[in-house]
Amino acid sequence: MEEDLEPEKKRTRGLGTKVATSRPRATALTTVPQTQGQTAVPKVPRKTGPRCSAAIATVLKNQKPGPAVPAQKPGTTAAPPVVGRKKPSKRPAWDLKGQLCDLNAELKCCRERTQMLDQENQQLRNQLREAQQQATALGTERRTLEEELARMRAQAEQGQQELGNLSTRVLELEERLGTQEGLVQELQKEQLELQEERRGLAAQLEEQERRLQASEAALSGSQAELASLRQEAAAQADLLAKREERLHGLEMERRRLHNQLQELKGNVRVFCRVRPVLPGESTPPPGFLLFPSGPSGPSDPPTRLSLSRSDERRGTLSGAPAAPTRHDFSFDRVFPPGSGQDEVFEEISMLVQSALDGYPVCIFAYGQTGSGKTFTMEGGPGGDPQVEGLIPRALRHLFSVAQELSGQGWTYSFVASYVEIYNETVRDLLATGTRKGHGGECEIRRAGPGSEELTVTNARYVPVSCEREVEALLHLARQNRAVARTAQNERSSRSHSVFQLQISGEHAGRGLQCAAPLSLVDLAGSERLDPGLALGPGERERLRETQAINSSLSTLGLVIMALSNKESHVPYRNSKLTYLLQNSLGGSAKMLMFVNISPLEENVSESLNSLRFASKVNQCVIGTAQANRK
Repeated sequence: MEEDLEPEKKRTRGLGTKVATSRPRATALTTVPQTQGQTAVPKVPRKTGPRCSAAIATVLKNQKPGPAVPAQKPGTTAAPPVVGRKKPSKRPAWDLKGQLCDLNAELKCCRERTQMLDQENQQLRNQLREAQQQATALGTERRTLEEELARMRAQAEQGQQELGNLSTRVLELEERLGTQEGLVQELQKEQLELQEERRGLAAQLEEQERRLQASEAALSGSQAELASLRQEAAAQADLLAKREERLHGLEMERRRLHNQLQELKGNVRVFCRVRPVLPGESTPPPGFLLFPSGPSGPSDPPTRLSLSRSDERRGTLSGAPAAPTRHDFSFDRVFPPGSGQDEVFEEISMLVQSALDGYPVCIFAYGQTGSGKTFTMEGGPGGDPQVEGLIPRALRHLFSVAQELSGQGWTYSFVASYVEIYNETVRDLLATGTRKGHGGECEIRRAGPGSEELTVTNARYVPVSCEREVEALLHLARQNRAVARTAQNERSSRSHSVFQLQISGEHAGRGLQCAAPLSLVDLAGSERLDPGLALGPGERERLRETQAINSSLSTLGLVIMALSNKESHVPYRNSKLTYLLQNSLGGSAKMLMFVNISPLEENVSESLNSLRFASKVNQCVIGTAQANRK
């Protein structure tokens, strides 16, 4: 709108006229030179008649004075029309400060335009006042001219032409005056609109200022709340640090009490497990195996086992059948045939927990062929979770507890190895490719000069972190293990399998470290030579296998007895089995032996031998276990 009004303003400024008064004797009518589109009024002859004087008086009376236009200074040019400013891009709703700045700038422009219009209005008023003065002067001159009209009648004929020209000029001036009055009305109307717009902008500015004040108040409240939350967070962090310190102390106390509990149970414990009768096997006679109740009755877990054996030779000498002989045994825990894998693992889970605390732990299954040793350690086929063995359950338990301890700052790593000792030769059960089945490459060596840690050369040590990786290793080891048919079992393990898990824990925040091995051993069948000897041309190899197995089992018994008796020399090196388990059998370790027996009467001789060996081990007491911490 401002751009459209600029030409009209310029035209308004150029309408000013100026009438000069003549000297006392001058009768000519003169006008001020006009600007922008105005033409000069021709001079009137001095001599006019009465008619001419009356016409001139009528013209001057009807002429409306135009606004005076200020003279333009020499050497200056007219100001260019104001070009409308480009509206700024719309700001986002959240930028209240930017919107307020835009409104202030727009209000400033409106004020400048209003001021300019006020100045132009004042100029127009000044021009109108000058025109009125000129009209007064013209009135005076008119009276003078009327006085001179009598003298100018003679010149009326010559002034008729000039009078017509003046009449035309007056009409043009009146038309222009009407145009200028229309422009003035339009400007006044525009001024009213601008004033209304200014009031609207002022209201918007007030609203924006009110919203800004509300935002500032909300910001102040948020800052105060933030400061309060920061103080609360600092207090919570301090409290958390104190609770972490207390939790660490409680964890250390738990480990100490846990170790005391395990020591009270015995650093050497023996569990007896009787497998159930399998389909196709003869049911044992009543009273053959009995499980007497504990001191508190049937609610106590069984710890005793009674086995009945008839002596046919003594009955033959007396002429009458002799009464069966009962053999009573007592162990730390006895699992009847109906005991499940979960019940067995629940009893040893606390011992497995000690490995995470930095105590070497060794669990091995002992017994004749077919007594359920491999089932106890590895579980049954088919991947049924109900029949999982101790190895997968123990690793699942370790992974779960390590995850819980990670919240206290502990990080654990696990490295697994699986070897078998066959005829005093170490074989890697995790070997793949061309190395599969070659045991001569593996030897038991010290990890380094002066180190007590033992390692198997050329054996795979596989980092594990989940159950799937453990299941894959067990499946591979199950395929590589040496088995053969004997008179006791169609598929008999002819080697000792040793699954070892090296556990390393670290608490970076406190600079604590612990490391310990967990050894889970499935021993070969412990039967004597005669029951396991089958006729055939290839039985010499089976004979050598049985001799090597019995020799290593005898050495295991000697090592345990030597440790119990605190002998200066412990014959670890007499067998590859005891040499490999040296760090898991000594005074700083916790040991658990499962003696697995068959429920069949035909295996009573081997069952008695296994139970007697287990009783000897159960009587051994090894020194207090020490955690491997740094």
